[in-house]
Amino acid sequence: MVILYITLNTDEEARTISRALLEKRLAVCTNWFPITCAYRWKGEITEEPETVLIVKTEPELYEAVADEVRRHISYTNFIAQIDVPKINNEFASWLKEEICPQSENSADR
Repeated sequence: MVILYITLNTDEEARTISRALLEKRLAVCTNWFPITCAYRWKGEITEEPETVLIVKTEPELYEAVADEVRRHISYTNFIAQIDVPKINNEFASWLKEEICPQSENSADR
């Protein structure tokens, strides 16, 4: 299992992408929440609101998830994979039941 940490502009983007990932069985569960992002841009420090989407999935589905995100938004955003070395057995079983193997997802795209 991995967690994908994705930054978006709004809760609505997160909701839309989340539903698409779940419908395509590219994720077993998602969470999103508002954050404040601070960064340096063209020599200035900027702060603005963002939304983080957390996607619980399998490592081999990273590209399929990233492609789905790009289908819904046009701007460059952050998509990072965080490896999860251990999870509880019950969650692992649910994950395996709910997420289609990569070969089945390829047929949907």
